[in-house]
Amino acid sequence: MIHVTVHACCPAMAIITEEPQSPPQLRHRKSNPKPHNPASPPSTSTPSKSAETTVNPFHFWFYFTLLVSLITLSCVLISSSLSHQDPKTWFLSLPPLLRRHYSNGRTLKVQTALNHPQVEVFSIQQGSIDADSRVLIVHGAGCSSFSFQDVVRELGSRKNVRAVAIDLPGSGFSDKSVVVMEESLGGSDPISKMRDVYQEIREKGLFWGFDQLVEQGYVENEVKVVKRERVKPIELGSEEMGRVLGQVVDSMDLAPVDLVLHDSALGLSANWISENHGLIRSVVVLDGARSGMALPLWAVGVPVVREIVLGFRFVFEMVLGKCCVKSVVAAEAEAHRVLLKGRDGASAVVGMGKKLNCSFDLSEWSSRDSVRGLPFQVIWSGGWSDEWTSEGRQMADALLQAKFVTHSGGRWMQEHNSEEVAESIYEFVSSLPKPSREVVEETIPNHSQDKYTAKNDHQHDQGHGHGHSHHGHAHGLGHHEHAGYMDSYGMGHGYGM
Repeated sequence: MIHVTVHACCPAMAIITEEPQSPPQLRHRKSNPKPHNPASPPSTSTPSKSAETTVNPFHFWFYFTLLVSLITLSCVLISSSLSHQDPKTWFLSLPPLLRRHYSNGRTLKVQTALNHPQVEVFSIQQGSIDADSRVLIVHGAGCSSFSFQDVVRELGSRKNVRAVAIDLPGSGFSDKSVVVMEESLGGSDPISKMRDVYQEIREKGLFWGFDQLVEQGYVENEVKVVKRERVKPIELGSEEMGRVLGQVVDSMDLAPVDLVLHDSALGLSANWISENHGLIRSVVVLDGARSGMALPLWAVGVPVVREIVLGFRFVFEMVLGKCCVKSVVAAEAEAHRVLLKGRDGASAVVGMGKKLNCSFDLSEWSSRDSVRGLPFQVIWSGGWSDEWTSEGRQMADALLQAKFVTHSGGRWMQEHNSEEVAESIYEFVSSLPKPSREVVEETIPNHSQDKYTAKNDHQHDQGHGHGHSHHGHAHGLGHHEHAGYMDSYGMGHGYGM
């Protein structure tokens, strides 16, 4: 490289000289292309340090997937253990409280819907069948007659009162599912088509299927209506509740009946009451929710939550104490938990909860001509909360001329407050005028007179044959065709007449 130096000696003349570049400077520039900072770390160390501190996302997703899989597996195992129990095994595992309660009751058969098979309804009763006051207690969603056994006992011990409590279909010891026949068109999807072809080859033979393939290149499958049996949980709505109440009142000869409606039973029974007011003497509303239920629906409806609530005692006791009862008794809570989780009872409760009439207008209903003349009493929990007490007073105001009284328990009945609730019911029904009973006589054709007399004699003998072992309630249903007694194990020691 040549350096040019310009010497400015005078304004008119410039001298240009060439100077060679010194070799040491050239070597110095080549050896030091960049200024070196000894304080800064080498640039090659930065990638290795960042590689050490970077978190691998694979570890997070691995442990997350493992945790979700374990939780899902646990819920599936708990759910299968809850709902897939043999009825005999389930009954033999019942706590002593439930066994004793079951041995004191009996069942009758009702039909919840047209073209559906009959289902068994569990009931307990106490008192004389000739009593003027015939009290029928109907529990709310998630509850059962177990909560009212002490109320029934207290009422039945009073003079001239017959008390009955039932387990609605889908609850307690009543049937919780029904087998229905469903019709569908076969071959609506590829899997169904393959299954139908397989069934047709089984029926007509393998050679028939081979001939079809040789002649046509395929096996001809006719589209046909397929009937399949399916087990469905009983979902009790307003229409089904009306059917059940009508059949229970008729088969147990309770008309005119004093209805005690607990929790959600008020909304479900409202239509039947207004359409059958001639069968009803009075109505008692016991902590009745207008459009909801005490037991939260999410506790038994959400899959994972349901398994946790019904699978662990302490969790169920927490939910029960928060929403239903004032003081949790471990034995009572366990009995409720067993009844809810046994035989897929939770699904039936969810079905009942979904069919509640959320738009039920109590004021409009109570102002109907068929309801206006009925005597009403509202029995309400006075120590649950101020909001709940205020709602009870609003309900008493909506029901014209309703008597309002409070009790010391929660929204579900317990043993410690059963006596005061029974006393309130007794004071109310005993203050009503005595009912007038109409006896309707029907003419029996001559050709069936002998058969009818023989059947009555046979029923009379069987009714007294079992009366000694179930004193106090055996005679109440001794002459009804649908009834059947249970032994202490509940394994079919019944009779049908």
